[in-house]
Amino acid sequence: MALSLAISPCPNDTFVFHALVHGRVPGAPPVEVTYADVDVTNTAAERGAFDLVKVSFAALPWLLDDYHLLPCGGALGRGCGPLLLTRGDRAGGPDRTDLTGATVAVPGDRTTAYLLFRLWSAGRPPARIEVVPFHEIMPGVAAGRYDAGLVIHEARFTYHRHGLTALVDLGEWWEADTGLPIPLGAILARRGAVDPEAAAGWVRESVRQAWADPAASREYVLAHAQEMELDVVDRHIGLYVNEFTADLGEAGFAAVAALLDRAADAGLVPQTSSSRATAWTS
Repeated sequence: MALSLAISPCPNDTFVFHALVHGRVPGAPPVEVTYADVDVTNTAAERGAFDLVKVSFAALPWLLDDYHLLPCGGALGRGCGPLLLTRGDRAGGPDRTDLTGATVAVPGDRTTAYLLFRLWSAGRPPARIEVVPFHEIMPGVAAGRYDAGLVIHEARFTYHRHGLTALVDLGEWWEADTGLPIPLGAILARRGAVDPEAAAGWVRESVRQAWADPAASREYVLAHAQEMELDVVDRHIGLYVNEFTADLGEAGFAAVAALLDRAADAGLVPQTSSSRATAWTS
């Protein structure tokens, strides 16, 4: 039977999963793939909609009863965190990061970006939060519909084109505060439907092939890259596909545990046992 897989159309996901999607991983079943923004897959995973699925690490407390966290294939790293953007001409007081009274657009209420924002802004939250499709955030901030917007991925390379400036790099804040990499997106395998050890092997082989022959996936990546320029695509892959994609390792799992523990202590997510969050075979 075919394996149902849900990933984003972003270059890091299509680059990583090209070999698996196209039947090039020995021993892996055929794959039926769905492309969707992570806010959509976070919700779909709650319904058990897919066998393998890319979700936000911030959504794990609601998903680990039904899914294993795989130790590979996701997005985690350094220098790759979410940015909080505003218009370059936005008036501000001595502390321009004070968003009291502001409306902030975010890409999803269970995204890691929004969870990091809530941790960073604790004690001085904005007046209003609006969940907005990712591609509408920067134009909305530029047009003045939102006072600020929370963005991820390729927006790091293109936000200046919208006349926007970065109020804060939440990745820099997280790394300075914890010394740990930034856990953004996770790959989960549905319990009872997929052997997690086998799935991890398929994903790792797909990553290995992607690095061994980057040109093999180029046409596929560009077809889903939403009109991204080639330079932006390459920078995107170079930043988000890294050593943690092949193996979260000790630092990666520590970052996941730190994020979920801090969020639970702040009352932002349900409490998740460390063994449940970091032991993918549990």
